[in-house]
Amino acid sequence: MKTPFFQKLSRYYLIFTACFGAFLLALAMLEKEGMPRLWIGYMFMFATIVLYAAIGVISRTSNVAEYYVAGRRVPSLFNGMATAADWISAASFISLAGGLYLHGFDGLAYIMGWTGGYCLVALLIGPYLRKFGQYTIPDFFAARYGGNFEGRAVRLMAVSATIIISFTYVVAQIYAVGLIASRFTGVDFSVGIFLGLASILVCSFLGGMRAITWTQVAQYIIILVAFLMPAMWLAVKHGGNPVPQVAYGKLLPQLSAREAQLAHDEKEAEVREVFMQRAEDFGVRLHGLPFSWDSGRQEAQHNLDVVKQRNGSLLEIRAAERALADYPKSVEEAAAVWSAQRNANLARARAPVKHAEPFPGASREQSDQKRNNFLALVFCLMVGTAALPHILMRSYTTPSVRETRVSVFWTLFFILLVYLTIPALAVLVKYDIYSSLVGSDFSHLPTWVSYWANVDKASPLLSISDINGDGIVQLAEIMIEGDVLVLATPEIAGLPYVVSGLVAAGGLAAALSTADGLLLAISNALSHDVYYKIVDPSASTQKRVTISKLLLLAVAFIAAYAASTKPGDILSLVGAAFSLAASTLFPALVAGVFWRRANHQGAMAAMVAGFFTCIYYMLHANPVLGGSIDGQWFGIAANSAGVFGVPVGLATLVAVSLLTPRPDARAMSLVRHIRTPEQ
Repeated sequence: MKTPFFQKLSRYYLIFTACFGAFLLALAMLEKEGMPRLWIGYMFMFATIVLYAAIGVISRTSNVAEYYVAGRRVPSLFNGMATAADWISAASFISLAGGLYLHGFDGLAYIMGWTGGYCLVALLIGPYLRKFGQYTIPDFFAARYGGNFEGRAVRLMAVSATIIISFTYVVAQIYAVGLIASRFTGVDFSVGIFLGLASILVCSFLGGMRAITWTQVAQYIIILVAFLMPAMWLAVKHGGNPVPQVAYGKLLPQLSAREAQLAHDEKEAEVREVFMQRAEDFGVRLHGLPFSWDSGRQEAQHNLDVVKQRNGSLLEIRAAERALADYPKSVEEAAAVWSAQRNANLARARAPVKHAEPFPGASREQSDQKRNNFLALVFCLMVGTAALPHILMRSYTTPSVRETRVSVFWTLFFILLVYLTIPALAVLVKYDIYSSLVGSDFSHLPTWVSYWANVDKASPLLSISDINGDGIVQLAEIMIEGDVLVLATPEIAGLPYVVSGLVAAGGLAAALSTADGLLLAISNALSHDVYYKIVDPSASTQKRVTISKLLLLAVAFIAAYAASTKPGDILSLVGAAFSLAASTLFPALVAGVFWRRANHQGAMAAMVAGFFTCIYYMLHANPVLGGSIDGQWFGIAANSAGVFGVPVGLATLVAVSLLTPRPDARAMSLVRHIRTPEQ
């Protein structure tokens, strides 16, 4: 039955959708009349930030239930849209299609894992948390696993896990905000991050979950339109059909044929040979350390002296000075830099991955290893999804348990509208680049190449260099980061610039919606679970909400600073967050619902064991973190560390729970209560 509240919300968001369509039409007309591209970018950024700020101001509140759980009155349809926006993060919107473009079949692990995770939420956790009916995930841990002292200890451990997981995830979102803002406003990357931070804070700071929920519904509408429009345009352009999923099925055989043609192209082999030679040169330098470092430093200094002595041009002197300044300052730095450059050249020397080939490998052993990594990643993403604090918090916002179950259905529906388009978009863009850009003349490169090559000159997101000097673009000469692909799709497809602004607004909405939820999860854990439940239980509701707002502000600035250091690509950061969530929280969450014998000693031991197993493996097997590929167990990549952390956590929980006293009657009663169906 549709309530008056539901009908009112439907009317508001239909009006919003109509106004958004009129705004797009107006900008398209202004572009046709000659409005500069930069102004269109400003208009999109300004309009969306003002929209989110307006919703934040209108939804401001100091009521605890409204601030923490939106008053528990969000209808299932709108909670599904808000959760989908919370879920479709920068990794999904910006990076996932890029991952499929670069890695082909292997990239489907993200879609399968993340979608399957919501099935686990619906079956194992979501409805039971709603029946429990408190505010945060640490609330559940404290009530299920503790009395007085034990409850505080379990609560603090759950708070620590929530903060670490959510902080890792939110850094990736803010990094994406900086990438989008710098591209479409022309500001420096670091400045773009703090501009995006202002957008995040105007939503979450004033109204908490209430403001975030109604903002996320609006953001989902923007995300959906922004993602589908360029995909449908490319589908019509290359497949003659506006349904991307149908067009991509038609294009896939053509793409495979083009891949086979490029694999046997002599010019492509020539370019790859150049990269192989460069990799071997770096290998020689590494083998000759420390003498190669010293001789290279002397050579760089000698080149600078020679240029100055013969009165070289200012450009030559600056280039020689830059070469000396960029030279590694120590033997250790040289080893790290040269190793990374050797690996990068080796990667570009390899033949491109066939898009539709599952688990490609030179041997059966390599193919099996890729398959194992695929399955491990799917497992980590599924289990991690079912343990993410900012997603599980949304279980508390619906009016009833039944509404929570229906809400998960709507969440999956709204996510799949985007997720089923992502593989199609990757193929459509890949076909466009392989058929249009590859083989073109360097003197007539499309304008989008120079735009994206200049976004971040220190760490280029895109570069095309004439490696073999023939003046023709070879596939091996193109270096494109996965994070660029979706944002550049409208320009690659030849769409009006207003669509580029729309896609940027969609990416910004995806990053902001997830960042809002994550920051609120962190601040609520600190204000509610630490300050109110442990430090000052007599604090007034006004004081509790004020503390949460101040903590949210502090955490947001710390996360923005961390993102400005560019700690890694978006997908790798997100993968780490999911493995940590799976290893640390999932065993104790599920056992808390389905195994009455689980006690607080077992839960605490499981969280510690799972967390440290996951962290140890990441440090041990990830070269970026100081580990080594040789340190991998069974060949499993570091971003799938949860495949070891979850079993260790579960085994520890079972063993410790069985070796220690049974939970008290209060914990048993809570389990019976949350598992009793509603009448």
